[in-house]
Amino acid sequence: MNHNVRKLLWIILGIVLISGTCVFAEDVPRAEVSVTAGWTFSDGVTGDSILAANGQIYDRVDPKDSFNFGFTGEYFVTPSVEVGFRFNRQKSKLEIGGTTTTEIGDMNVDNWHGIFSYNFGDPEASTRPFIYGGLGATHYGGVDFTFNGVGRTINSLTKFSSTWGGGLKFHASKNVGVKVEGTWTPTHIKTDEAGWFCDPFWGCYLVGNAQYSNQFGFDGGINFRF
Repeated sequence: MNHNVRKLLWIILGIVLISGTCVFAEDVPRAEVSVTAGWTFSDGVTGDSILAANGQIYDRVDPKDSFNFGFTGEYFVTPSVEVGFRFNRQKSKLEIGGTTTTEIGDMNVDNWHGIFSYNFGDPEASTRPFIYGGLGATHYGGVDFTFNGVGRTINSLTKFSSTWGGGLKFHASKNVGVKVEGTWTPTHIKTDEAGWFCDPFWGCYLVGNAQYSNQFGFDGGINFRF
């Protein structure tokens, strides 16, 4: 890294830390922990059509829409900006679809993300809108099922993902309140070859069609400030 760039980054970090120290000289919350629960709408990915032994054709795999729960822990860098960690688990089932839809078995979908949040409005206001974004991983748990009387297991899978959301925090007191939010978590599962693309400058190259499994969550819960 260029010496001047490194120096500038250290200066910016110092300003942020000094600003945070000055602002937090007053008796205001430094951290938040929230516990939430809600519902997640999920979709999966498509693939080649397969003719199964039951005579049905299947061409997609999806987590089933289901209940979710989770927690978030964040630290205030300034009265408006937070950094933290978010965990969420969807208690789902694995489904395959095509000419019909068939449940395979129970499957947990776990999301682990480091997040950056921004809270709007006065830090002492009873209601504050917020937005956040984060990067991390989504883990699709293993699925146990029985086929023709024989027990089988589909192995677990972990993929890189991001998460984005926002909502409102309502605080009737300084330390305890209510939080409602909406969240979108796209997870890259695979990239299918889409064909060749040619242009006069770069020539010809193979392009792909990325497929994502999306989770759309709507949650609410208790928010604690310290």
